[in-house]
Amino acid sequence: MIAVVWGSSYLATKEITSGATVIAILLLRFLLAIPLLGIAARRKIRGLTPRELSGGLILGLILTAIFLLETYGVVHTSATNAGLIISLTLIFTPLAESGLSRALPSRAFLAAATLSVLGVVMLTQGAGFTTPSLGDLLMLLAALARTANVLVIHRLPAVRSTDDGALTFMQLSTAVIVFSLLSPFVGTTPWHLASTLTGAQWLNVLYLSLMCTLFAFFVQLWAVRRTSPSRISLLLGTEPLWAAVVGIAFGGDQPGFLGYFGAALILIGSFWGRRAVGHAGTSPPPWHQTDPRRRDDGRADSTRSFLSRNLRTAALPACVTSMDMTQGQDR
Repeated sequence: MIAVVWGSSYLATKEITSGATVIAILLLRFLLAIPLLGIAARRKIRGLTPRELSGGLILGLILTAIFLLETYGVVHTSATNAGLIISLTLIFTPLAESGLSRALPSRAFLAAATLSVLGVVMLTQGAGFTTPSLGDLLMLLAALARTANVLVIHRLPAVRSTDDGALTFMQLSTAVIVFSLLSPFVGTTPWHLASTLTGAQWLNVLYLSLMCTLFAFFVQLWAVRRTSPSRISLLLGTEPLWAAVVGIAFGGDQPGFLGYFGAALILIGSFWGRRAVGHAGTSPPPWHQTDPRRRDDGRADSTRSFLSRNLRTAALPACVTSMDMTQGQDR
């Protein structure tokens, strides 16, 4: 259910957003979600330390960049391309982690990465080999930004034990502040846009805010406590597939034969890459045995197993990335 919701978010965004309304749409979406999240996490928010606040600010600025790149990217490419190109985060993240830890990725993972990159080339060139669109390039940058977000969450000491909801509230609030500062100078103001939206367009805004942010977040937290991380990863990893299905079925996207073949390669490469990372193992990260709140249940965490367990968030809308990353650290 969550994978379907998030996969459909690309088309929902594209339906109501233009280059002049990106900031306004993001502000409306977040302003509807923040009060409800603030009420739900109010006790934890009041307990945030200055160190956690500074960590939330850093992650909030990264989140802001991700949303800007993704939303502008969706405006300038198809919903199908957006959902599939962003799935390259599943490949970029282990590659970046391997570079930082100076550990050579497995041959299976390198093969999966090559397959995914080849798939992106074919997807973006489905109508013949031309220069990729601006939207395709922005979605590629968004995938890199998501990779940076995953790595920073993994390595930033200030947020390793921060409550999921409180940290996400900090991130979204930071993004709202930045968008509010940009709004008078970039495109339509949110208040003008709000007065011109039709009933159907408001339904799309509410869907993005309530379903793709709040509902999906709480259902995901419920699910990760009741089933295995591997099963959640497999199910949520189908988000790019649903993005393609929704874009083709309802958005009129026509990738062409090469595009369909490229989409298949991206999906195969992403699943193969996740499995390759999941089968790798290294020594536990330094905080695994030093956090007194952590239960010693015999399941040693490692840099790569951490990434494997949390790569389910890498291809998901960024508004919930920090929630599940920190949840994953505390399990």
